[in-house]
Amino acid sequence: MTFLNGSLLAGLGLIAVPILLHLLLRRRPRRVEFPAIQFVRQRQLPQKRRLRIRHWLLLALRIGVIGVLSLALARPSVIFSGDWALQEEPVAAVLIFDTSVRMDYRHENQTRLELAKELAAWLLAELPQQSEVAVLSSRGGPAAFEVDRASARDRIRRLESGADSLALPAVIRRAWELLQTSDKRLREIYIFTDLARSAWPVEGFAQLRPQLETALGLSVYVLDVGVQEPKDFALDALRLPRQILSSRGELVVQTHVRAIGINGDCTVQLDLLTPDPATGRRSLQKREEKLCQLQADQAQEVVFRLRGLSTGVHQGQVRIVGGDALPANDIRYFTFEVKPPWQLLLAAPEAAHLAPAFVAEALAPREFRLTGQARYECRLIRQDQLAETDLAPYAAILLLDPKPLEEALWQKLAGYTADGRGLAVCLGRNAEPIDSFQTPSAQTLLPAALRMQVRRPDFDVFLAPADRQHPLLAEFRRMSGATPWDAFPVLCYWQLGELAKGVNVIIPYSDGRPAVLERTVGKGRVLTLTTPLTDDTNHDPWNLLPVGDAWPYLILVNEMAAYLVGASEQQLNYTVGQTVVLKVEKDGARRSYVVTAPDGMTFTVQTEGPQNQLVISAPTLPGNYRVQAGSGQDSPDTGFSLNLAPEQTRLDRISPEELNELLGAKNLRLARSRQEINRHVSLGRVGQELFPLLIGLVACLWGAELLAANRFYKD
Repeated sequence: MTFLNGSLLAGLGLIAVPILLHLLLRRRPRRVEFPAIQFVRQRQLPQKRRLRIRHWLLLALRIGVIGVLSLALARPSVIFSGDWALQEEPVAAVLIFDTSVRMDYRHENQTRLELAKELAAWLLAELPQQSEVAVLSSRGGPAAFEVDRASARDRIRRLESGADSLALPAVIRRAWELLQTSDKRLREIYIFTDLARSAWPVEGFAQLRPQLETALGLSVYVLDVGVQEPKDFALDALRLPRQILSSRGELVVQTHVRAIGINGDCTVQLDLLTPDPATGRRSLQKREEKLCQLQADQAQEVVFRLRGLSTGVHQGQVRIVGGDALPANDIRYFTFEVKPPWQLLLAAPEAAHLAPAFVAEALAPREFRLTGQARYECRLIRQDQLAETDLAPYAAILLLDPKPLEEALWQKLAGYTADGRGLAVCLGRNAEPIDSFQTPSAQTLLPAALRMQVRRPDFDVFLAPADRQHPLLAEFRRMSGATPWDAFPVLCYWQLGELAKGVNVIIPYSDGRPAVLERTVGKGRVLTLTTPLTDDTNHDPWNLLPVGDAWPYLILVNEMAAYLVGASEQQLNYTVGQTVVLKVEKDGARRSYVVTAPDGMTFTVQTEGPQNQLVISAPTLPGNYRVQAGSGQDSPDTGFSLNLAPEQTRLDRISPEELNELLGAKNLRLARSRQEINRHVSLGRVGQELFPLLIGLVACLWGAELLAANRFYKD
C-alpha cells in the first residue's frame, strides 16, 4: 500500500481529541441525601455498567470518523500485482500507432490518425520526467527509444497512413522486445487504434499473450480512437473474368457496393485512362455509371460492360462519385489488354464418327462470326494437311482425335510448342496403333505412354475436378453451385502409363484416373485429353459431353483455348503486398523498362529469367502503373494495377471482450478519453485507490455516531 498524500496521515493525531473530551467532560456523582438510599445503591451498579458501555461505543465511533477521514484524505492505494510505484516514477513507454488506411476515416472533420496524434502529444507531456519513449507504427521502421521528447513528438507528427501496414501483433511483439532492453522497472505500451477487427488477427496472439501476462511491471493501454457506429459507402474488390481479351470481345467489370450504417443513393462510375493524341498525356474519361439505392448494411452488385475497345493495354478505375468518410474504399483500379482475334488451327482426320464442327462452333459460334464478335478465328483442316501447313500464324493448335502421326510431324509440333505456343491433343478411337504415340518425339509432348482403352458403359464415370484453382477452371470457379458433370458421362477413355516428370493433372475422372493433363514444353504448353471432344453421339460415342444442354462443354472448350493462347495466364491486377510478375517480351531484345507509379515517380527494372519476365517486388502504392520500354516516351508496352485488399478497409470493430481474450485482461486497459487514460494510468502505476471506499466508510461512521449520540443523550 502507498499514499498519494502521506503528510495528511498526521491527522490521525486528532484521534486524541475525543479521548480527552471523553475523559475531561465525564459526569461526576453528586451526594444527595435520600431516605431510600438502599434502593438506589442496588440499581447503581448495573446502570453504571450500561452507561460505561455506551460511552465507550460513542468514543469508538468518534475516533473512527476522524481516523478514517484522515486515511481517506491521504488517498491510499493498493497494487495487487505485488509491485508498487510512485506516481512520478520514470517509465519505459512505447507508443504504437495503427497507420493503416482505415485510420483516414474522417469524423467531425478529423481523421482517426489525426486524433491519435493529438492524443499522443498530450500523453507525451503527461509522462514522468526521465522516462524513455519509443514511437512505433504498423508501417514498420526501426524499434528504438527516442533521444528526447522533442524527437518523439516530431516522429509522431510525421506519421502517415499507408497501404503497407502490418498487423498489430507483429508491432506489439517488437515493442515488447524493445521494452526488455530498458532498465526501467515500470514498462508501458500504448496502442492507438480504431479497433478494426482486421488489425487484430487471432493467430498472431497465440504466443504473445502468455509473455505479456507474465511480465512484471508491464501495463498495456489500448486507446480507442475509432467511431462506434461508422457510416460509409464502400466498393468490394473488382472481378474481371478476362484480363486479356479479344478486340471482338467484351470487357466485363464486376463489383459490389456496400452501405455501412447509412441509407441512401450511391453513384458508381467507370473511367478509362485515354491518351491525348497531341501530347500523349493520359486523362480519365467517364465511360459508364450506375445508380445504386442502398439500405444500411446491404450490398448491391454493379456490372459494367464495354465493347469496341482498341488493341493494346488499357487502364482505368471504378469509383464512388462524391466524397465520404473513408476515401480508401471508394476507388478500385484495373488493367486489361486487348489483342486481335486469336488464330486457332483445328486438325482432325476424316472419319464418319467425328464431328469436329462441335469444337469450332463452341469456340466461334455462327452468330458471333456474323456479327463480328467471335474472339477466335478457327481454321479446320484435315490431319494430312498439317505437315505442309505453316504453323507460325496460329496461337494454338488442337489435334482432334488424331490418327498416328509421322515422326517429322511430332518434331514440327514440338518445335512449335517450345517457341511459346499452345497445343491440345484430344485422344480418341483413332489413336491406334499406339506405336506412333510412343516415339521419343511424341513423348516430349504427351504426358505419358498410352496403355489401353478403358470402357465404362455404366454411365458412372464423368469429369470430376478436385478443386478449381487452376486457371483453366477459373470460369467454373466464378460460378455459384456445382457443375453437373455427372449429367455428361464418359463411356471410354485412354489409360496412361507412368506420368512424365512435371506433368500436372488438371481434371481427373470420378474413378481417379486423369482426364485432362498439362505439360510444359519449352516456353509453351500441351494439354492432353484422354477422351475426345468431337465424337458423334450417333456412332457408339466415347462420351456425352456435347449432348443436350452442354454448357459445361462450351465453357471447357473455351477455357482450354484461352489457356493455350495465354489469355488466362497473364495477371495484370494485384493487391498490395503481392509480387508483380509481367511477361513483357518474347525476343529478349529489350531488358530495361521504366515503371511509372501512380504518384508520377519512375524507376527502372530489368527482365529476368528465360521467360523474359518483369518482376517488381511488392509495390505499396495503390493505383495504375505504366510500364514502358527504353526512355518511356513511347506508348506503354504493358502495365498493371494495384489495389488494397478489401479487409484493409473494413470498419467492423472488435469487442472489448474479444480484446481481453487476445491480450489477456490482467494488464490490459481500454480507454477512449483523456479522463479514462488518466484514471487507468494512475491505476496501473500506483494501484487501486481506496479513497471512495474510505470516504463512504466515514459517512457511515458519522451517521452511526449521530444516531448513537442522539439516542444516548435524548433524556
